[in-house]
Parts: sequence; C-alpha cells; structure tokens
Amino acid sequence: MIKKEKLYKAGMLTSNSYYEEAKHWYECNNFVREYHALKKLLPLLNYSSPKEKNFAVMFFVQLANACQNLALLTEEKECLMKATKILPRFELAVHLNYLSNALEDFTKDDFRALYKESNKYLTNIVPYPKKFYTHKRIRVGFMSADFNAHAAISWFLALLIGLDKKFFKVYCYSSVRTTDEYTEYFRSVVENWRDIKDLTDKKAAKLIRKDEIDILFDLSGYTAGGRLRIAAYRPATVQMSGVGYMNSTGLDCFDYFLSDIYCAGDESYFTEKLIKLPHSHICYEPPVKIKPADLPPCLKNNFVTFGSFNKFLKMTDSILIAWKKILDAVPNSRLILKHRIFDTDDGKNFAGERLKNFGFDLSRVEMRSYSSNHLVEYNDVDIALDTFPYTGGVTTCEALYMGVPVVSLYGDRHGTRFGLSILKNIGLGELAVNSYEKYINLAVALSRNKDLLSMLRKNLRTMMTRSPLMDISNYVHEVEQAFIKILEDERKVFEAST
Repeated sequence: MIKKEKLYKAGMLTSNSYYEEAKHWYECNNFVREYHALKKLLPLLNYSSPKEKNFAVMFFVQLANACQNLALLTEEKECLMKATKILPRFELAVHLNYLSNALEDFTKDDFRALYKESNKYLTNIVPYPKKFYTHKRIRVGFMSADFNAHAAISWFLALLIGLDKKFFKVYCYSSVRTTDEYTEYFRSVVENWRDIKDLTDKKAAKLIRKDEIDILFDLSGYTAGGRLRIAAYRPATVQMSGVGYMNSTGLDCFDYFLSDIYCAGDESYFTEKLIKLPHSHICYEPPVKIKPADLPPCLKNNFVTFGSFNKFLKMTDSILIAWKKILDAVPNSRLILKHRIFDTDDGKNFAGERLKNFGFDLSRVEMRSYSSNHLVEYNDVDIALDTFPYTGGVTTCEALYMGVPVVSLYGDRHGTRFGLSILKNIGLGELAVNSYEKYINLAVALSRNKDLLSMLRKNLRTMMTRSPLMDISNYVHEVEQAFIKILEDERKVFEAST
C-alpha cells in the first residue's frame, strides 16, 4: 500500500492499478478494508487537475459504493455530490436516485429537485418522433440488466412467459453482464431475445425502434446495470417502468409506472402516470420450493427470534432504535441479521460497533454471512422485521413463503409501501402499520402470541399461493388489460392532436 501511495504521488499510479486493489477488497466482500483503503488515499487526490478528473470521479463513486455497503448513507451522498461537482454525469444521478430511497429525511421537494437535475443530462438526446403501429399483436419489449440469477426474477418471470401469445409479442432487451442458467432459460422461452450489453444507448434505441415496439417496459430503474438513457431516445410508442424498482424514474421519457391500489400512496412527485392494478403489481414466483419448518423455533428454544435478511444499507438509525426497543420489551429474545457485510470478521466488528452504539447486547444478536440457500435459515426465525423507509420486497416475500410473519412499517412514499401491498394481498394487512410506535407494539404483541405464530407457520404458504400475490393467471390478465388500455388511450390522444 505504501509503495502504491508513493507511485501515486509521483504520478505513476494509473486508475487501472488502483482499481485492481479496490476490486480485491470488494470481491472479498471486505467492505470495511475497502473503505479504509479509499479513505487513506483520499488526501492524495488532485481533482483540480484536468487529467485527474476522470480518476477522481471514479474514486468518489468507488468510495460511495463502499459507504453504501456500510450504511454510511450521509457520507455516500457527500461522495456523489463531490463527484458531480467535478464532472456532472447521468451515472452519478442514477446513484443518487437509488440512494434517495434509503434516506429517511428525503422529502417530496427533494425528489422533485433530484428529478429535475437528472433530466438535465438527457437534454442533448434527440428523440424519435412518436409513432403508432398496426401490428396484429402488441409488441412489448422488456428491458433489464437482471435476466439472470437476480432476486427480481421472482417478480417479473410471470410477465416474460405469461403474456398471451395470441395478442402479445414479447421482446427482451438484455444488459446482463454475467449470464447463467437463468439467462439461458429466458433466452429459450422468450420469443425475441436481444443482447444489448455491448451496444451504446443510441444503438440500442435504434434496435428497439427497428423492432417497432409498442410498449417498452423498463424493469431495472436505477438499480445496478439499468439502461434508462435508452428510453430518452423515445424508441417505443409508449414507455413505462416498474416491478424491479420501487420509485419514480423522474424522467420525462417515461409515460407510465406500474403500481397497485396499495402501493400508490402520495404520487404527487411521480413524473409518470401510475397504473394502479386492483390487486398486486408484482407476482411472486419462488426460485426454489423449500418446505418451511412445521413449528416456529420459539417453541423449542423457549425464546423468540426476530430476523432481518435485508441489505445492511436499509438498516437506518431509526429502525435500529425500534429494533432495540423490541428486544428490550421481549425478554431473552434474539435477533438474526443476514447480509454480505457479515461475510468477514471486519464486517461483523464494524456492524457490531454500530449496534453497541445503540445499546444492543451483542450476545443477543447473530450476524450471518450470505449464502445461496438462505431460505432454509428462515426456519430459525419466528418474526421478520421489515426495514424503513427502504422496505424489503423479495425479502419480504421469501420470509412469508417460509411461514415467517413480517411486521412492516409504511409511509406515503411508494417505495415504503411494498410490505403493505404484499401483506394486504395475502390477507395480513394488519401486520403493516404507519408509525414506529405501532411497529414496535405490533412486533412485541405478536411475539407473545405463540398460538398465532404456530398457525401462521402452518398456513402462510397456502395463504400466499391462493392469493393475488402468486396468482399468475389473474396477474398477467390484469397487466394485459392495462397494456391494452394505455396503448388505446395514447393513440386517442395522439390522433386528437394531429
């Protein structure tokens, strides 16, 4: 490390050699060491030099990513703002948009200001003129970077394979960098597959335009690998977003956002028109079908175990304070946390120090590392605790599927209401509440009702499979009707104006 610092001072350390070292810590899932290494190099940056600007921007993005993995959200935002001042880029706006979902104090006005800034980066793009087609089947193009072993496939699988081929023709525009067996499966079942990972945004838009897509549906939003700039070229007649991202894109190039009557809270800051499905705007399809435990673990342990398998970045100060109050109110209870940060001792120690600052007794907290068979570990959990304001999505579905009730807190923002929507759709809306006090009281009350926990463990999966959340046929039908309606509405408006 010292040698590399000297090389950097001498102007001999290239960005490539630097990022090789950063990549090493990242690939080891040692976000703590990555963070400290970056902080050590921070004073050496000379980002006033034109030659160093690109390097400085990459550096601050890397540091922002490390901060995100450690839930240092304020510092992450500061890094991104510094990078934006050096070289304003749409990619930085993407990162800021994603981060905004986890910030507790982010207001409607903050979102509006962020969206206004994001649109500035797209003003130099010349869009295609709006065009309507007379295809025998409606052409729907799904665009995503997650057509592989990604959690989001549990939600959009039904759309890819379920649309009625008599009336719809499906195209997939894939930006997947690392393909796997899931990618190959999608490629084999989707009627028209387009690999756009190596295409520029402009060339990808040209391909979509050539395919004469009626409805372009972005499934990634501001998540990793998303290609929102493609939509700025307006290659499709109608463009929409949703499913894989929980909030507005804030971009003028998107017409609609797929939601439902429960998730659609305060939509005043949305730039898209919300499509409010009458049930669920997602359809859960479990990747594996593991049998849940017959009984909640509290019956054999003689203590209640709470758990959260959500990302560490979602564990805000306020939610940790709430969890501490829950543990204090439930004698001898335990808390299981599970995420990649706990893959290393450094990560566990970092998280442990944060928990101790909030008064947690670490002997009652178990920090588990990431594992591909994490569903089985829900058999060790009695009650799952949702995060806020960045709530769980697929994580909530997985807990419920394994027979574990989820206590969720919701607000007005669309992204805070995923737990509410999921629970309402399976008939357990009473497990979603709208204040921290109610959240704490509900978790404590549920922990004392062993009969109810046992009943839920036995019946939750059946409740899910019979609910709109997993009713593929009904879900696909509702989305199909929405597709037909928005295309007809847009055509009427277009014809009236020409």
